[in-house]
Amino acid sequence: MDTLAIHHLGLAVSDLAASAKFFTDCLGWSVAREVPAYPAIFVTNGSAIVTLWQTETIATLFDRKKNVGLHHFAIKVSSEQALDQIFAKAAAHTGVKVEFAPELLRGGPAKHCMLFEPSGIRIEFIWAP
Repeated sequence: MDTLAIHHLGLAVSDLAASAKFFTDCLGWSVAREVPAYPAIFVTNGSAIVTLWQTETIATLFDRKKNVGLHHFAIKVSSEQALDQIFAKAAAHTGVKVEFAPELLRGGPAKHCMLFEPSGIRIEFIWAP
């Protein structure tokens, strides 16, 4: 197969600074690049890149049942303990809304949780042994 993996994921966000802080301050990712004229901030964990693009103030939140587009994206974590730690830190982060805490995925053994980062992007964290 000639396609290898997702290189980056571009997300339109309503609060560029708050979304960038979620990835950097909460998840420990780093800023790879900034494009103030666009404006955009590229964040990375060294493996994946997420591009955060600032929307206009009139932008509306995505409704997964009424719009075509990104339903959510999932970030794989290294262990069950890491899932619990990331969830605790993310749930306490300013602007984050929790959809559900870590739970078994379809009876397990995998576990996952779901939340909305400060701009309303739905993110799943998953541990799949």
